[in-house]
Parts: sequence; C-alpha cells; structure tokens
Amino acid sequence: MSDLEERLERLSGEGGASDAPEEVESSESRVQNPESGEVREEVLDVVEDSAEGSEYGVQSADAAEAVDATEAVDDAVVEASERVGVAEGMVEEALEEIEEAVEESAEAEEAEEVEEPVGAVEVPGAVRVAPTSPYDLPGSWLVIHSYSGYENKVKANLETRIRSMHMEESIFDVVIPLEDVVEIKSGRKVTVQKKQFPGYLLVRMYLDDDSWSTVRNTPGVTGFVGSGNKPTALSRREVERILGIRKDEDEKKAPRFKPEWEVGETVRVIEGPFADFNGVIEDINIDQSKVRVLVDIFGRETPVELNFEQIQKF
Repeated sequence: MSDLEERLERLSGEGGASDAPEEVESSESRVQNPESGEVREEVLDVVEDSAEGSEYGVQSADAAEAVDATEAVDDAVVEASERVGVAEGMVEEALEEIEEAVEESAEAEEAEEVEEPVGAVEVPGAVRVAPTSPYDLPGSWLVIHSYSGYENKVKANLETRIRSMHMEESIFDVVIPLEDVVEIKSGRKVTVQKKQFPGYLLVRMYLDDDSWSTVRNTPGVTGFVGSGNKPTALSRREVERILGIRKDEDEKKAPRFKPEWEVGETVRVIEGPFADFNGVIEDINIDQSKVRVLVDIFGRETPVELNFEQIQKF
C-alpha cells in the first residue's frame, strides 16, 4: 500500500468516528468545520508530494538515459580517434617505403651511367672500351724471323700450335705488318697491300720458358729478334709506328704510294709528246706523283718532267 493510500485511510477513519446524524453533510458545514479543512489541506499536500515524486522519477530516468547516451558518444569518439591514428601510421609507413624505392631507383640509374675508363678492371655487364693503342693490350710485342715469302704459312703454323698446346693465356696475337701501297699498273694507280718487313712477324705474348719454346719450335721460325738469346720487346713508339693507332674511318691516312722504279733506272715514255722515247730516271717526287727523266733527244739528254702514268719499265 502506498503512502498516499495509508494517509487517506487514516483520515477516513478519523472522519467516520463523528456523531453526525446524516452520512452526507452540506458543503457549507464542511467548510466551516476546522477539522475538515485540515484534512483537505493534508490530502492536497499528499497529492502534491506524490506528483513531485513522480515528476522527479521521470526526470531521473531521463537524466540516466542522457548520461548513457553521452557515454556511448564518448566511446564512439575514442574508437574513431584510435582508427584515425592507425590509418595515419599506415600512411606514414607507405610514404617511407615510397621514398626508399625512389632513392634505390636513383642510385641504380647513377650506377648505369658510370662508364668504364680505359685500362680499368672489367666489370660483368659493363661495356668494354678497346684501347686506342695496340701497345696497351696485354703482353709484350716481340719480333720473330722467318723465311721470306713464308710469312703466311708460319703465321698459320704458330696459331695452330698455340691452340694445340693450350697457350691462349700466354700468346695472344700473331701479326704480319702490312701497309696499303699505290702502284702504277698498266698506266693506272692501283692500291695493294704489301708486307712492311718481308720475313718478319710480330707476336704479342707474355714471355716465359713455355711461351718461348712454343714460338721458337714452330716450323718456319728461325728465331727471335734481340740481343743474344733474349728477345727484345718493341717500344711504344715502334709498335704504334708499325701497327698504327686505332682511328675513325675519316681519320685514316691515305695509302702510301710506292713507285715500281728507282732513280737511275731506264724507263719508256708511253704518253705525251715524248711518247716512245726512252730515258733514265733522275728524280722521283712522290708527293706530286712526278718523275724527272733524262730523255735522249738528237743525241742530247734533255730533262723532262712526267707523271707516273706516262712512263713504264723498259
């Protein structure tokens, strides 16, 4: 039973004990009765207290719900902040990885742009630059002597012997020095290759007992050029003069003209006003491709300047 009901029941008991003849009194007598007024005021107080208690309960429930909602919002904010922090950390890691990849790529490009200098140690995958001078190649250049006219055969024999005896690491190259020469044949200039030193070959090799024996005992080789039994290596100047320095096509020198006659030799004039005359060569001018010939005219030797194409051997 509630507090209000108890208080009403108590008041009702007090009112039922009166000696009034009638159960129901008029409103006027109730107003005038002091006890009835007090009861009415007390009832009103109880009702107001009950109403205030009910309103307070509603307000308390609303406040509890508001507190719960606030706590839920705070929890959501905390969770969102944690997720944002995790996302920021992932972004920073990704940026660091990208920077590292860019730096590695730049270093790789710089390494690819580095060129190997002449004479440097060979690196796998690098572009090899050939030396401009044959003197800078491995080994020393030595000269061997052979029978004149057998240079090509000696070269073939030596190369075969190098392979059969597995001397490729000690003997690298066998060269017959050649040069381009312009000759006059049938009244025309013809460029031909001639041996610079007939009867001699150049060998690039590391000199030791085995390599010396391999070359010296090759058929057709009569010996090394040098003092006593010790071969003498060519100097840089000699190697570059004989074999030349590697040049571009535009820089290659013109072939040297080698006349087929000599001073004092008798020749026959085949062109010009002195055709069919014979004469003796007095001078040869290779730069101008001219010769001065003493032609016998009416019993007197008369010097005549002619081109190379105007004369031939008698």
